[in-house]
Order: sequence, then structure tokens, then C-alpha cells
Amino acid sequence: MKHRQLRVNEVVKRELSGIIARELNFEDALVSINAVDVTPDLKNAHVYVSVLGASGGGTNVIAELEAHRPALQAELARRVVLKYTPHLDFHLDDSIKRGARVIEILEELETPPAENE
Repeated sequence: MKHRQLRVNEVVKRELSGIIARELNFEDALVSINAVDVTPDLKNAHVYVSVLGASGGGTNVIAELEAHRPALQAELARRVVLKYTPHLDFHLDDSIKRGARVIEILEELETPPAENE
């Protein structure tokens, strides 16, 4: 991946994180953007969102982000000057949850079995 594309990804991620933190309020969830992957033609951006503590497993959060996409894209266009403002495509990123589960399993393996087993 080119250096410029990496910079674009990072700028879009940083600005979008700030916009979401200011503009949207998620009652029972901690929402963070893990990564943004802008296509080389700058027309699409895949936004990977992690959600902790949501009752609906994050699908409600993704639905709300999708519903606010036009406003988010408009605000992003005001803050980041690019040839095109990318079309935001939100994806649920459960890598944090998977990582926590892996650590949990490793801890279970490290715990010595009890004498009476």
C-alpha cells in the first residue's frame, strides 16, 4: 500500500472518530473506529467499528451509523479536503472481542487442574 493511501486512511479515521464522538450518542455502548480502508480511487471507505457493551451485539450501532451516513459524510467533507469524499461503508469489527476470548482460553490452559479431577 502506498504511503499516501496510508496517510489518507489515518486522517479519515481520526476525523471520523472525532465526528462520531461529538455528533452521535450511543447509550449503552463504547464505539470506536479500529481501521479505515479507503479505496485507491478515493470513492469508497470501509470503516471497521468495534462496539463494546452494546445490548444488540453492535448491529444496532451499525444501523445507526448507516442511518447517519449522509451527515457523517458531509461533516467529513468539511474537515478533510480530498478529490472525492468517500462513500462510507460501515463494518462491525469483532477483533477485540475475539482477542479477549483468546486470552481467556490461554488463561484457562495455564491454570493447573485441581487435585481431585
